[in-house]
Amino acid sequence: MPHTAHGEPRDAVPHDRDVKSAVQQEIARHRDDLLALSRRIHGHPETAFTEHRAAAWCAEALSAAGFAVRSPAYGLDTAFDASVGSGPRTVAIVCEYDALPGLGHACGHNLIAAAGIGAALGLAPFADELGLRVRVIGTPAEERGAGKALMLEQGAFDGVDAAMMVHPCPFETADFRSFALGTLSVTYTGRAAHPSLNPHEGRNAADALTVAQVALGLLRQQLPPRWRVHGITTEAGTAPNAIPARATAEYELRALAAEDLSELRARVEDCFRAGALATGCEVTLDRPEPDYLDFRGDPALIALWTANARALGRPEPVERPPFACTDMGNVSHVVPSIHPVLDISGGACGPHEPEFAEAAVAPAAERALVDGATAMAWTAADFARTG
Repeated sequence: MPHTAHGEPRDAVPHDRDVKSAVQQEIARHRDDLLALSRRIHGHPETAFTEHRAAAWCAEALSAAGFAVRSPAYGLDTAFDASVGSGPRTVAIVCEYDALPGLGHACGHNLIAAAGIGAALGLAPFADELGLRVRVIGTPAEERGAGKALMLEQGAFDGVDAAMMVHPCPFETADFRSFALGTLSVTYTGRAAHPSLNPHEGRNAADALTVAQVALGLLRQQLPPRWRVHGITTEAGTAPNAIPARATAEYELRALAAEDLSELRARVEDCFRAGALATGCEVTLDRPEPDYLDFRGDPALIALWTANARALGRPEPVERPPFACTDMGNVSHVVPSIHPVLDISGGACGPHEPEFAEAAVAPAAERALVDGATAMAWTAADFARTG
């Protein structure tokens, strides 16, 4: 028998009743709690792999609604897995809740988490009727660390028939596209010496990095459109009267498709090896986290989402070329997925800007939270019916 969020029996939904309307009413019933959850996460930002409070708050909301919750999960302290229903088709609703260093929730992950919880709460009483098993997968470290890639390796998305999440943005689009992203940590090791007394005995690690950066600047002319290489120097000496024996840098590589990323990485790494060769230094090249793969939305799910978003009066979606990276792309390579974005700022500011953190708790964001939860739940219901 279906149950309420607090576990009491409730009347079964008659077959002639519009289940989507009932789902919407269920989400509306939880509206205040969902907005409070969003604000709580927003007010206590936690960065990659440290999202202990946010993960616990999400898991507690689901447990109170009768979900079977496992936390921690998949080898990560701030990941969780919650499920309800015993239908033959499994839909995974993905929650993100990590913040940006120094910027708090300037990417709006507080909304992603709360919308995901809302969609799950809306579906829970009707999961068996719809023939669904609803899973909520809490995924840490999207901004840095590729938490979903790590969780995929641990089987987090095994048996999932469709996966979905929403993301706040300065515009609206259903067919989200992203770059593939790779990271590279560079360390040069040279030999210290006095720049006036015995410079000939030194091996300048900062010079090695300079040579590599010149090589990268020349390489960019030969890169295909929309391939990107960008980075920062994190160490290059401590005093002008000492030849640096160590220099370090952090770089990101972006390509339109995961298949292109390996070629780009090879060419970029050769530039850093050239710096070592030219200066007599040694270089170490490390990959600090898994690659983020390009997002590939499922056309059938996108069509269902688009119809449901329109029914809620959301703005018409616009088409945009790839403009970001997400580890949800890794999920989309193995599970049919959608990652629609919802306008919360009207183009006035964008993710990773301080103003976007303010927009993530404004009235437009609150509407997007409820709309996102409802449209995801409706899309899951449609997916179950069309299976």
